[in-house]
Amino acid sequence: MTYRLLPEWYPQDGIQLTWPRHDGDWAPLLDRIEATLERIVMATTRYQRVLIGVPDELTKQRLADTFNAYGVPAERLQLVVAPTDDTWARDHGPITVADADGQRVVMLDYTFTGWGGKFPAERDNRLTQWLADAGAWACPVASRDMVLEGGGIETDGEGTLLTTEACLLNPNRNPTLSREDIEAQLAQDFGVDRVLWLANGHLEGDDTDSHIDTLARFCDPSTIAYVRCDDPDDPHYPALAAMEQELQAFRQRNGEPYRLIALPWPQACFDPEDGHRLPATYANFLIINQAVLVPTYGDPADFTALQALASAFPKHTLIPIECTSVIRQHGSLHCLTMQLPQGTLAATAIC
Repeated sequence: MTYRLLPEWYPQDGIQLTWPRHDGDWAPLLDRIEATLERIVMATTRYQRVLIGVPDELTKQRLADTFNAYGVPAERLQLVVAPTDDTWARDHGPITVADADGQRVVMLDYTFTGWGGKFPAERDNRLTQWLADAGAWACPVASRDMVLEGGGIETDGEGTLLTTEACLLNPNRNPTLSREDIEAQLAQDFGVDRVLWLANGHLEGDDTDSHIDTLARFCDPSTIAYVRCDDPDDPHYPALAAMEQELQAFRQRNGEPYRLIALPWPQACFDPEDGHRLPATYANFLIINQAVLVPTYGDPADFTALQALASAFPKHTLIPIECTSVIRQHGSLHCLTMQLPQGTLAATAIC
């Protein structure tokens, strides 16, 4: 049976979040990141469910009480105690494929190594199966030895994959696999027959080796929103200008160029502790049913980014989510979440 990788705009049962541990990397910013996650939950549960992996029973009860007080319907929230290392559900969460008519879906559980061994990841790597054992999923889970993160790939849902050489070809992921080997695995697992490789583009402060979801995103099969740097004095300018030229040269399956929507460049954000630059990007938006959650940074470019994405998603409600605290740990909104397509999430709440 042939399966295809589902695009983010495919109908969803919900999204997955992983709540931070009090003793994890988020400890100095715990109140701030929890407030951001609460906003994500409140926005998302207007449209669909949210599954949250939580570190312990106390956190589970606290969140249940908090969201009940906020008026979140109980059937829209599922809380599961699960051991984790960090919060980046986009990269340790399952990647969903479906058969041609969408009647059978399967979650692919790829190996997660903390972005090439940079950070501890053993518990995160086991999380998808842990949630399966807890009864969270309504579909089978198939494990994969290949190292792959959800933030490293984008699809149009029609057989085309968009990714970066810096991530998928990095020897810190799958050192024994060539480009051809990786393309063959992607074709087998995702039903893709075209891979569009970006050779350029990066963000300072990014730990992922240029995940595509920080740089360029499919909004529909013919539209790509991408980060543009318009400041020639910024160190990102040469690489992002080269990436823009690559995107302009890409063609759809019918030979037409893609409709490209440039996203603005926010002012440089720096860590207040040691001064290193943080990876603020408007490309890290999240598509859910009938809405798009957009990261904002208290920057004048926030409004321009919302306008640009409104043109890409005219039938969706755009919801800004302030993410200044999120980038302190080198990710943003999309990185915190994983969409759960229709047919993946168990029907009965297990909180």
